[in-house]
Amino acid sequence: MFERFTKEARGAVIGAQQEARALSSRTIGTEHLLLALLDGEGPAAEALRGQGLRAGPLRATVARRSGTGDLDADALRTLGIDLDAVRRAAEDSFGEGALDAPAGRFRKGHIPFTAESKKALELSLRHAVRLKHQRLGTGHILLGVLHDGGSEAARVLGAEGVDLASVRAEVTRLLEAEAA
Repeated sequence: MFERFTKEARGAVIGAQQEARALSSRTIGTEHLLLALLDGEGPAAEALRGQGLRAGPLRATVARRSGTGDLDADALRTLGIDLDAVRRAAEDSFGEGALDAPAGRFRKGHIPFTAESKKALELSLRHAVRLKHQRLGTGHILLGVLHDGGSEAARVLGAEGVDLASVRAEVTRLLEAEAA
């Protein structure tokens, strides 16, 4: 299956592993694929950025939802320190994602994909076939990730107020324009 992936799509799969590592996750979920797609190039990144999404804030949302960082934030809050205010100040001074851990800092070795993320990658191939595309790109992966509105990635986007149907429509439009 991976032989049909474009260079950018392969980069997104590798990026998902890096996102999972950076967030100290034991598995690679659809939310990590989503972060890697947003941080990459191509139709997926364009469609997601068109919704006003940015990697740093979305990464913080994923971390909050997965529980990574919640204990630290609660502990700091008891000392009168607002971690969100610290993050905003650091990003204002040093750029988006300034406090994000470097990839690979917490875990080394293989991190397995969740059943949900494996299914999303399989669905991305189905979307490429449906659109009659020979190669599987980042847009197809995004369609696979968002195929099931109940995936963690879909829930993350929903929490951000993103309309999934409009993202699907936009990425499909971009894929069709790219293929023409």
